[in-house]
Amino acid sequence: MSGESSRIRRRRKVDYPTLGLWIALFVTCLLWAVPFLMMFLTSVKSKADITHLSTWDLPTQWLWGNYAEAITRGNLPVTGLNSLIICVIKVPLGLLLAALAAFALARLRYRHTKLVLGLFVVGSMVPVQVALGPLFSIMLETGLLNSIWGLILPYLAFGIPYQIFMLYGFFRAIPAELEESACLDGATTFGQFWHVCLPLAKPALAALLILDVVGTWNEYAMATTLLQSQSNWTIPVAVQSFSGQHGTEYAQLNAFILMSALPVMVVYLLFQRYFVSGAFSGALKG
Repeated sequence: MSGESSRIRRRRKVDYPTLGLWIALFVTCLLWAVPFLMMFLTSVKSKADITHLSTWDLPTQWLWGNYAEAITRGNLPVTGLNSLIICVIKVPLGLLLAALAAFALARLRYRHTKLVLGLFVVGSMVPVQVALGPLFSIMLETGLLNSIWGLILPYLAFGIPYQIFMLYGFFRAIPAELEESACLDGATTFGQFWHVCLPLAKPALAALLILDVVGTWNEYAMATTLLQSQSNWTIPVAVQSFSGQHGTEYAQLNAFILMSALPVMVVYLLFQRYFVSGAFSGALKG
């Protein structure tokens, strides 16, 4: 029996595709974890350790006080609250407007639907950098410069076209029979959207929510252009406060970045089970 079992084991072939996937997963995890480990080690070092030690050397003294100093210097309670307010308002509002527009394009019959969808696709390709000058002038003339709403409105304008494009394909893939059944039960067009299509689009909405929270939380170009007073700064803009006339406080800067990344990681962990199934569903369906 032992000889037969050994021959069976020899006959087994190595599953090279699965092995390759595991190797790729390990390498990806390593590439993701290395920068965080490097930032953490830097965040607990003194200036002398950062200057004289290697990046991967352990600090001679673990300075956990760098985190407290980073909170004070970056004004984390204020800048974090500003970023949180912007995300809480912009992300759900943007997803709702995008879902309504995508449903209208996918389900309501009218001429030039493809043309309108094409305009949204083109709008999603416009780089933010080319609009910073006009945006500054518009917000200055409307009195919205250096305000939270003056930042939320451009975020909506630049974020919604991409979300419409993704959700359009998802709504197109939903069987029309479901809406017809709801219509027979007396549901209005909005009722069909709210009670039938929107619940089915949860995976796509969750994936877009993760991407939108990360993009909004980390956005820098528009924030640094439109927000001037420190009381209105967001997390990315506050990073520049760690650079002064006599250099950059790298330990405090890395501590601040690590702390500011925690809310985004929490959002991802809450919705990550929807991410794989919904991230590209809109692009592949319809």
